[in-house]
Amino acid sequence: MRKIKNLAIIAIITISCAWNAGAQGNPPQRRNWQDRIKAEKIAYLTDAMDLTSAEAEKFWPVYNRAESETRECWKLAMDAYRALEKSIESGKDDKEIGALLDKYLEAQEAGKGIERKYTVEYRKILSNDKIAKLYIGEENFRRQQIHKLNKNDNSKTDKR
Repeated sequence: MRKIKNLAIIAIITISCAWNAGAQGNPPQRRNWQDRIKAEKIAYLTDAMDLTSAEAEKFWPVYNRAESETRECWKLAMDAYRALEKSIESGKDDKEIGALLDKYLEAQEAGKGIERKYTVEYRKILSNDKIAKLYIGEENFRRQQIHKLNKNDNSKTDKR
C-alpha cells in the first residue's frame, strides 16, 4: 500500500515537473531527457529517504525551490566563469578581471549557502536522519548517473 502511495506521489511530481519544464521553452528532446532524470531522482531519493506520503507532500515543494535556486546560482556562476575566461583571452586589464573574478566568487558563495538555508526548512518537515539520507542519496544518485554515462560512453567507443 505504501509503495502505491509513493508511486502516486512520484507520478504527480513528475507530471508537474514536466509541465514546468514545458513552460520554460526547452527543446522537446532536452525536456524529455531532463524529465526522465528528474523522475529517476525523485524515485531514488523518495526510496533512499523512506519518505511517508505526508512527508513527501510537504518535502518536495521545498526541495524543488532549493533545486531551482541551486540551478540559478549555477547558471550565474557559469555566466561569470565564461565572462572571466573571455576577459583573460582578450587581454583585459587586471582591474576588469578582478571585478569579474569577484562576481564569479560571489556566485559560487551564494550557491554554497543554499544547502544550509534549506536544511533549516527541511528540519521543519523531516528528522535529521532523513535529511542526512537526502544528502547521501543525492551524492549516490549523482555517482550512479556518472557511472551510467561512463558505461554508455565506453560501450559506444567499443562498438566503433
